[in-house]
Amino acid sequence: MDAFYASVELLRYPQLKGLPMVIGGGRRNVDEAIRNLPAGGTLADIPVEAFPRLKDYAGRGVITTATYPARQFGIGSAMGLMKAAKLCPQALILPVDFDEYRRFSRAFKQVILDIAPLMEDRGVDEVYIDFTDVPGGQRDGGRSLARLIQKSILDATGLTCSIGVAPNKLIAKMASEFNKPNGISVVYEGDLESRIWPLPCRKVNGIGPKADEKLKRFGIETVGQLAARERDWLVQNFGKATGAWMHEVAWGRDDRPVVTESEPVSMSRETTFDRDLHAVRDRAELGAIFTHLCEKVAEDLQRKGYVGKTIGIKLRYDDFKIATRDQTIDRFTADGKTIRQVGGQCLKRVPLERPLRLLGVRVGALAKAGSPEALAPAAAGTSRASAEPASTTASLF
Repeated sequence: MDAFYASVELLRYPQLKGLPMVIGGGRRNVDEAIRNLPAGGTLADIPVEAFPRLKDYAGRGVITTATYPARQFGIGSAMGLMKAAKLCPQALILPVDFDEYRRFSRAFKQVILDIAPLMEDRGVDEVYIDFTDVPGGQRDGGRSLARLIQKSILDATGLTCSIGVAPNKLIAKMASEFNKPNGISVVYEGDLESRIWPLPCRKVNGIGPKADEKLKRFGIETVGQLAARERDWLVQNFGKATGAWMHEVAWGRDDRPVVTESEPVSMSRETTFDRDLHAVRDRAELGAIFTHLCEKVAEDLQRKGYVGKTIGIKLRYDDFKIATRDQTIDRFTADGKTIRQVGGQCLKRVPLERPLRLLGVRVGALAKAGSPEALAPAAAGTSRASAEPASTTASLF
């Protein structure tokens, strides 16, 4: 999907179309702009001047996504908002609304499933589709079906998407970025040398910043230069698994199937605070945030039909160090109060003297709700806790 979160917001606020805008900094509770809504007006009537701008932002939040006009200033996802404010101070900023984004996510995926049922869900805004056996799917190299999917999603949601058509998932992922926004790119097997090899190595899904930096130290900047290296050389310098994988992807080889069913390992929610919070001085605020996170994880589990037995917490302190604790209970649950109670017990086992930057809640060891595993009686001795000793100075919020 094209700048998915921002595009959803533009449906709500069409007056912001064409303007640099970022989403991030916190979750939406009450939209501040609505307070300036003219009597009898709609959200589309809110004047642009009523929306906050990056130049006035103060905090440590990061960008979730940005509109294409904002990206022209060098702004991108995961960038700190304060840094982005220096690049484009006039950009508008809106808080995230994950409930709305998930609603649109379910809508566009249902459109695809009605056309091509072999679909792999890759998160809120991305999927892989295998249309080998879809009637008419091979017409015009797959371009006709791609156009149908684009039009159907636009008609159903008002949103645009970009589609890459290729022999495998690796190249399809890369091709989907070629003609954004609202583009279609078809890459054939014979196009590897002309269309894939000139790309920077970072365009390969799986080559991150550290691997890319190491490749550059060897003078390897493009996929073609990577393909020119021998497999044995890559294995020697990047390890057996990674080196062999790099050789395969450089030659456009990827035999991974489209996986229509994948069981989640865990579900979690976390939030980064705009300012450091202390377990004592900000106990009430932290307590409310923690309760909200537990309730949201419970809602996620219930909506997706899962229950879990291992409940954990994650803290990031002001010095960026991270602490995690978890506890496995004797029965599966998707109950917010239970998650809150067990999560609170985990909090008793971490130091809380330092201010906190981030708080998270996780539920793991998942099973399908109603499955024999989930309904089985608790076995003796299944309740356990992580081995870390309790902090004698912890203050539970």
